[in-house]
Formats: sequence, structure tokens, C-alpha cells
Amino acid sequence: MRAVVIGGGIVGLTSGLALRRAGVDVVVHEHAPEIRAAGAGLGLWANALAVFDELGIGDQVRAIGKPSEMYFHDPAGRLLETPGFDADDHRYLLVHRAKLTDLLADAVGRERIRLATGFQAYDEHDDHVTVRLTDGTSEDADVLVGADGAYSAVRAQLVPGSAAQEHPGHHAWRAVIPATGTAVRENRLILGHDRCRGGYVRTYDGNVYWLLNQFDSPPLTGTRKQQALERVVHLQEGGRDTLLADLIAATPEEQILHNQIMVVPPLPHWVSARVVLAGDAAHAMSPHITAGATLGIEDAALLSGLLTTTDDVPAALAAYEATQIPRYAHVARLSAAVEHARTPQEFARHYVAFSHWMITQQPQRPGKHPVRA
Repeated sequence: MRAVVIGGGIVGLTSGLALRRAGVDVVVHEHAPEIRAAGAGLGLWANALAVFDELGIGDQVRAIGKPSEMYFHDPAGRLLETPGFDADDHRYLLVHRAKLTDLLADAVGRERIRLATGFQAYDEHDDHVTVRLTDGTSEDADVLVGADGAYSAVRAQLVPGSAAQEHPGHHAWRAVIPATGTAVRENRLILGHDRCRGGYVRTYDGNVYWLLNQFDSPPLTGTRKQQALERVVHLQEGGRDTLLADLIAATPEEQILHNQIMVVPPLPHWVSARVVLAGDAAHAMSPHITAGATLGIEDAALLSGLLTTTDDVPAALAAYEATQIPRYAHVARLSAAVEHARTPQEFARHYVAFSHWMITQQPQRPGKHPVRA
């Protein structure tokens, strides 16, 4: 079997690696001239780490990450309790996105990655798909995997009219900076007022990752740093915990990343006979559930497992879609419950309910069983 993967991000590279380890002849095409990752830190939950263990790189991933816990505090510094859930439901690994991308590219094999070759179009045939690329070349394959993110060009052809949409008023700011001049003795995630949340966590290499986001934000004014500082006051109460404000103030303007959050609307289908979507190309959602990478890694593992246990590619893709579309409808409902929580206490409870479900209710793969860390 031969597979063409579009997209050299985490999900595309994981898809390439999973297929390659299963004996598939795979090539990954990336439109950029180099493998690079936009963003700062990301969280990997137990189900993503189980996939990486199966692919033989779990220890390497853990070596570039820092074990962390997703507990929340209110602006007064009080821990928001979540009775009924245990420590496993809060644990994740914080990794630097660029370091993980480089690790995956090395594991796939750089010789299997074609840079500066973006996707242009595909032509499906009864027994193969022809993938046309922006450099004028083309590839024939048994299957085309579109893992090219929220702005997926593959999705644009497979599901016309499905362009990514703004999540109205939802903005995020973040950065990774050296932990110099400011003592960060513990991780802290804060659920504040005016629909703001944020916090800071220590990374494995001694740096600090801070983040801040707001739902229903008023129109933005000023620089990125000014925007973040304007909102950080909603995470403080009674003069407590000004560390996040100090970290933002200490961050050079050019290192602060800002995003208008974009989402992909629910799709009527994810596959055709020879084309399939994975990761954000299929289901980009709001990052407030901090699970986009983990869920996309699950997509890659399930897809690989189905494709490599049958010679019937259309049947494998149909099984993938039949599993994942209902799963992500449920993910969307759980995500909405977190987003629309009326109080910090409700947010914390809905969040841990989501993480518990995600870890314990993994899609069943051929020959595999869900793993609980």
C-alpha cells in the first residue's frame, strides 16, 4: 500500500509514522520550505502517550516534556475541587510544539518528507488517487490523508463550503520565556472573571509557558502585550498572584503569540473512497479543552490500524468515519459544556469530566484496547 499525507504538522507526521511502522510506503508533503511549528506549548494526555509508546517513541517524547496537572484555581487563589475524579484525570505531559514536531520528523525519516510541495488537487480513480502538487508534480497512491490543519486544502475539495470560521470573540495570547528574574515555584491555571482564563506552567528545560484567553472579548486595541495585560487583571483578586502579569510584562512583544480562535464547522463526511481527513482538518475546535493534539494523534492511530488490517481502502475509510464523526459530536458537546460554564467551579467540573471521558473512552482500534495511565 502507498499513502500520501498532506501536512507536516504533528498529526500529519504521526500519521506518516504510524503508516510507515505498519509497512506502508508513505510520503509526507508540506507546503512550507521547512518543518516548523506555529505555537508554543501543548498538552499530551495519556491516550496520546499510549500511541507514541506503540510507535516506539514514547520515551523520547517524555524526555522533551514535563509531567503536569490540569487543576484550576479561582482569582483568589483557591483550588477548585473536582470530587468524583482521581489524579489520572488531571495528568498530562507539557511539551514544546516545535521540539515534538522535530522529533516526529526524524522518526518518520526526513527523506520521506517533501518540503515546499503544497497540495493543489486530487483525482480519484477506482483503484487509486492521483495527488497533484503545487510544484507541478503528482503522486499516485492508494490513499490520500489530509492532515493539513484548520485551513485544509484537502478538505476544501472533499467538502466544499467547509472553510474554517472565527469562534466569535475568542482570542488567545501565549509565550514561552526563560524563567529568569521571576521565580515560578509551581504551575498555576486560573479561571477568572469576564470569561478569562490563564496561567503559567514550567517546562522540562527550565523555561515558563504562560497563556491567557478570553471568550466574548471586546474589540482588540493596542499591542499584543497591552491586550494581554488588559485582561490579566480578571485573573487577580485582592492583589493576589500577580505572577502572570509579571511574566507577560517581562515577555518581549515579538515573542507573544496571538490568535483569533478558528474552528471547523461539523462536516457531513470526512472521507471518500480514497481520501480521508485527520486532526484539525476534520475537527478543529476551540483550544480551551487543551486536547486538539491528543485527539488528532488518536485519529492517526485509528486510521493506520484500519488501513493496515484490510486491502479494502474504501471500507477502512468508511469504518474510520463511522467511528469518528459520532465521537467528535460528543466531544463538541463536552467542549460546549466547558465553554458555557457559568462559574469557575462549573468550568473545572466540566473540564475534568471531559478529560476523564477522553482518557477512558478511546476509539477501539483493531487488535488494541484502551490504555489508562
